[in-house]
Amino acid sequence: MIPDESETVLLRPRAFMPEVPCTVRWNRSARARRVSLKISPRDGAVIVTLPIRAARRAGMALLNEHADWVAQRLAAIEPPRPFAPGVTVPIGDVPREIIHAPAQRGGTLLEPGRLVVTGGLEFLPRRVGDFLRAEAGRRIHAAVPPHAQALDVRPAAIRLKDTQTRWGSCAPNGTLAFSWRLVMAPGWVLDYVVAHELAHLRELNHSPRFWALLESRTPHRAAATAWLRANGARLLRIG
Repeated sequence: MIPDESETVLLRPRAFMPEVPCTVRWNRSARARRVSLKISPRDGAVIVTLPIRAARRAGMALLNEHADWVAQRLAAIEPPRPFAPGVTVPIGDVPREIIHAPAQRGGTLLEPGRLVVTGGLEFLPRRVGDFLRAEAGRRIHAAVPPHAQALDVRPAAIRLKDTQTRWGSCAPNGTLAFSWRLVMAPGWVLDYVVAHELAHLRELNHSPRFWALLESRTPHRAAATAWLRANGARLLRIG
């Protein structure tokens, strides 16, 4: 994989006037067999993936061909919501307003309807992020034992990541990884993702046996996946 290169490109969509500026990240991959593009839900960049020997003009041709689609997708992306006083952050899908309390002590405090952050304002974004990651770890670790016991499995380790496309993953060595952003989803959605990855310790595939095993643990699977499809991009824009 060759590191991405970025540039600003002016799209000329037929359905949108005037021109639409967008950030394009060029990504060359030895695994790519054709030119493809997608929109990053994290920052709204258009990611154009090229095979190693493909010319960049092939990527521009695809981008111009789908300019209307790209412009529509970019227009639909919610604005970013950085961690700042007054911003509302969901925790377990419950809205919490970030309150800055510089005179108080205690770090970051979870209160009804509020997330109170003490200390200097310059430390607030980091403290909110640290709190959410710690809370995600606590909730994920609490969700593991019931499913692990029922499935008769034991993960080698549990890691937290900040991924763009996968809410959880299971490595061949038994290490499970989860997006810390699951802390912002409803508890039953987090529970489904945890059960999904634990089930992979029995079936490292998506065979009918895997889905039957998972269904025995999470009958709410369809609702959880639907929630993530509808709301996942929004979670990626927070922080």
